[in-house]
Amino acid sequence: MKKIKIIALSLLLANSFWGCEKDDICTEGTPTTPSVVIEFYDALNPTNLKGVTNLKVIADGMNEGIIFNPNATITEQKYWFNGSKLRLPLKTNAENVIYSFALNSGAANPADSNTDILNFSYTKEDVFISRACGYKTVFQLNENNPVVTDADATFWITDIEVMQSNIQNENETHIKIYF
Repeated sequence: MKKIKIIALSLLLANSFWGCEKDDICTEGTPTTPSVVIEFYDALNPTNLKGVTNLKVIADGMNEGIIFNPNATITEQKYWFNGSKLRLPLKTNAENVIYSFALNSGAANPADSNTDILNFSYTKEDVFISRACGYKTVFQLNENNPVVTDADATFWITDIEVMQSNIQNENETHIKIYF
């Protein structure tokens, strides 16, 4: 009788391992909801990447900017992006998002800072990844997007080119901004 209990318990334990499937674990490299990838280019030489200086990006309805430098010792500097390639999230619960792009944020002379407003309109679709990972949202930019506006009519962004309107991953540049 004791042997039957041990065999039954062993079979039950072995069966529990067979119940696990490969897709019960969401691996770290699994693609998730992508951000829009933006590259900045020199307007005078459009083939050359050009880094922005102290770019502060604030989403509409937010008081603070997106944090790019969490370890910055000066509070304002944690919001500054310096470089030529930027990733920004799109809202998964809306069909548009508005960002303020403040170039040279924190400049000693406020006249050296300039803010343009970009409005991204898009459609979204939830795509099933796996049982463990759930869904990710992919985006399709609407035509003539993004739209640039500016409160003071002095645009620092001279042109925008949409390279890929279908935003499914972060492996490619979606938008080029010339300044």
